[in-house]
Amino acid sequence: MPFAIGAVVIGAALGLGGFYGLGGLKQTSGDPACRGAVTLAQKIAPLAHGEVAALTMATVPLRLPDLAFADGDGQARKLSDWRGKTVLVNLWATWCVPCRKEMPALEELQSKLSGPNFEVVAINIDTRDPEKPRKFLQDANLTRLGYFNDPKAKVFQDLKSIGRALGMPTSVLVDGQGCEIATIAGPAEWGSDDAVKLIKAALGTAAAGI
Repeated sequence: MPFAIGAVVIGAALGLGGFYGLGGLKQTSGDPACRGAVTLAQKIAPLAHGEVAALTMATVPLRLPDLAFADGDGQARKLSDWRGKTVLVNLWATWCVPCRKEMPALEELQSKLSGPNFEVVAINIDTRDPEKPRKFLQDANLTRLGYFNDPKAKVFQDLKSIGRALGMPTSVLVDGQGCEIATIAGPAEWGSDDAVKLIKAALGTAAAGI
């Protein structure tokens, strides 16, 4: 299913401005501990084409904030809970049409690659009815994705503060140290061969210590 072009501006919902565009990802000062993620990004950059051509590969060593949210049981979780595992962090909301269209692709990616080395961590940021996103996932038969949510949408604010979220959806590929490998502004066909090959390459290269 083709996705809508561009990302949904989140300003109306959260009182934020801005939109995704060329050069929209703010550069930040480098974290020396994340240099390996930049090297990894350079190695897999040739695979960022086709359905994942919109990926922006990391060029500056950047550690993500330790995003805080809750799981489906209401238990507090943090991004650091996934240390040692490559994760695709995705922010979505039911009011975001491109987000809803993207969810089956995230489900497909989770089905194909989830395991001890990789997981899709899709965090819902609906700020009103907490049952609406759950019902959406149930109605769409999206059973492989774990349910994570942040009804205060602070995860969005945290990523926005480092220039990695200005609209919805947004996704960040993060290595096992919590460092950015790549970011995408808007939806992608995550279940496609292009996406699977890129992430498999990221996992294989990371395992090789490159």
